[in-house]
Amino acid sequence: MTDERERVQPSGVWATAVGVARVRALETERENALFRDPLAQAFATAGGLWPSSPPLDDEAARRRRLAVSFSIVIRTKFLDDLLQQASASGVRQVVLLGAGMDSRAFRMDWPEGTRLFEVDTAAPLDFKASVLRQERAVARCERITVAVDLREDWPSALAAAGHDPAAPTAWIAEGLLIYLPQDAVELLLARISTQSAAGSRLGLTLGSRGVIERFDADATPGSAASMWVSEMPDDPVGWLAGHGWEADSHTLRERAAAYGRPISTPPQREERPGGLISAVRRQSASRFPR
Repeated sequence: MTDERERVQPSGVWATAVGVARVRALETERENALFRDPLAQAFATAGGLWPSSPPLDDEAARRRRLAVSFSIVIRTKFLDDLLQQASASGVRQVVLLGAGMDSRAFRMDWPEGTRLFEVDTAAPLDFKASVLRQERAVARCERITVAVDLREDWPSALAAAGHDPAAPTAWIAEGLLIYLPQDAVELLLARISTQSAAGSRLGLTLGSRGVIERFDADATPGSAASMWVSEMPDDPVGWLAGHGWEADSHTLRERAAAYGRPISTPPQREERPGGLISAVRRQSASRFPR
């Protein structure tokens, strides 16, 4: 039986990872691409979203899709840069929480000795594995998958897979927190903090204030926006400081301009603290609930 017949098709929240792969595939085709992801098209094809995704008759819905796609491109570049900076600082452990169809283990250059952990539930990891086998993809670092639900005791599963909390770690939670209720976001950050030695790095994407209200009213059932439940706090830098992190907050508009993709339309509302977060652990890990 072929991988294609065995492959479980995307559903629920993790199906959005295939949509993200499609956006990355489209960016990869651009002449002036901010990054290149040669596996993205294979993931999108396997998930039924290549070469096209379901059409949208409503113009407002089309504009919202374009806005989400643009944000995915900018956040991907932002977190790529963060990981390169972490590697340059000597960090050799990377943890991708809710890894989805992330292919950084395969598309980025990693220093010798780098171990990259992909944490997600079994279904997306199995889907991904079948595509990787089909593409004969070879990771550029030691890649370790950890099949566990982030609502469960994932730190124990990560430790069993070989993660060393005494060594600095680069943590990435990309497009993840918006799908978690506030109490789950707090617990996730507390657990990350417990597992983070001084010198660890953290990259987060947070839903901007008001994004759920703006997108939810017309969100199609089963779409990404229909499953959004969490926005960033009013003071994300202060929030992270309370967990022992020294953070910088960036807006999408700010980073887009820095990458040569300025947003031409003026902001329709007051610019709040940004939803792209980079942080450094400046102190030894404190004890938080696990």
